[in-house]
Amino acid sequence: MTSHVLVLNTGSSSLKYRLLDPGSGETAAAGLAERIGDRSGVGVLTHTDAAGERHRSELDLPSHEAALSAALAAFDEHGPALTTSSVRAVGHRVVHGGDRFSAPALVDDALIAAVEELVPLAPLHNPANLAGLRVARRLFPEVRHVAVFDTAFHQTIPEHAYTYAVPIAWREEHGIRRYGFHGTSHRFVSERAAQLLGRPVGEVNTIVLHLGNGASATAVAGGASVETSMGVTPLEGLVMGTRSGDVDPSLHAHLHRQLGWSLEEIDGHLNRDSGLKGLTGQGDFRELEARMAAGDPAAQLAFAVCCHRLRKYVGAYYAVLGRVDAIAFTGGVGENSAVLRAAALAGLERLGIAVDAAANDAPSREARRISPADGEVAVLVVPTDEEWQIAREAQALLDG
Repeated sequence: MTSHVLVLNTGSSSLKYRLLDPGSGETAAAGLAERIGDRSGVGVLTHTDAAGERHRSELDLPSHEAALSAALAAFDEHGPALTTSSVRAVGHRVVHGGDRFSAPALVDDALIAAVEELVPLAPLHNPANLAGLRVARRLFPEVRHVAVFDTAFHQTIPEHAYTYAVPIAWREEHGIRRYGFHGTSHRFVSERAAQLLGRPVGEVNTIVLHLGNGASATAVAGGASVETSMGVTPLEGLVMGTRSGDVDPSLHAHLHRQLGWSLEEIDGHLNRDSGLKGLTGQGDFRELEARMAAGDPAAQLAFAVCCHRLRKYVGAYYAVLGRVDAIAFTGGVGENSAVLRAAALAGLERLGIAVDAAANDAPSREARRISPADGEVAVLVVPTDEEWQIAREAQALLDG
């Protein structure tokens, strides 16, 4: 019987789950519970079975426990029943592990206490992750639970790269440093990139561009993260759907003085009202492309801003790595936007970076090379699979 891992990704008002074989990545079932705790009393659960058939239901989801219980009921009704699926472990995505977790860890009371202590570093994410950990342990008391941290992959970044030039008390007493996020995706994609090149991951230097509603760049040297664009929080770095990415650190003080806004208001605007949304009024990249093609000046400017920021990070990470073997695009935007991939790397031919137009424009959902076969730097499109990576890491931990 196949041994499965149930992967849970718990958000503040959502619960994403996937039951899969960690060896092959084959999915037995997956689903999404949305509008948890909605005041209307109407949540939505969509369960997709092994045949790909979707089963959607509206029901009251007042809590994460209710949502996970509804998901278990969907497994019973639409299959596969978890009691017969040989669930070896439950793998949990946890956003912030600070500098305490550089690898997956078994979930116990001490780990939950540590994740709770890290809430000030991720007040929007860790509380939801904690809810998932606690609820799942109650509902699956006989199964081992493994936490996989978004920040763990970046714990190999050298001290001189993760240290901010701020007072020592901030760093030592409050943990102010670069942590980075999307680590599970960056690890998966960098390893897959090495496979595509037919080389051991330890020999390959890769710049991974994870581009979606959230976006980050990472320089990976021989399988280890050595620099990444996100910082203490996921706000720093690239232009995102609703997040600004890099801004002048004094912007908060300036807006407070000029407009009287509180720090909370400014932080909210930079996280929820900026990025593509701030530049164009909406944060969907597909809509941006359509408006840009129609000649919308705001969309064209937003696209140029995104590409400029990407190109700047690619150049910086080329300098950090010294030698680049591959640039890998991933995430919803990175995997699907040929026009962004081409524009972001335009003008970098002197660095050995070029995109083959025909290969780039050809529609495909497979991992592939989109640069000339004889290009010095391989430009790749690599679909990410964070749930599979979490399952693989959970299994590796249990196998010891």
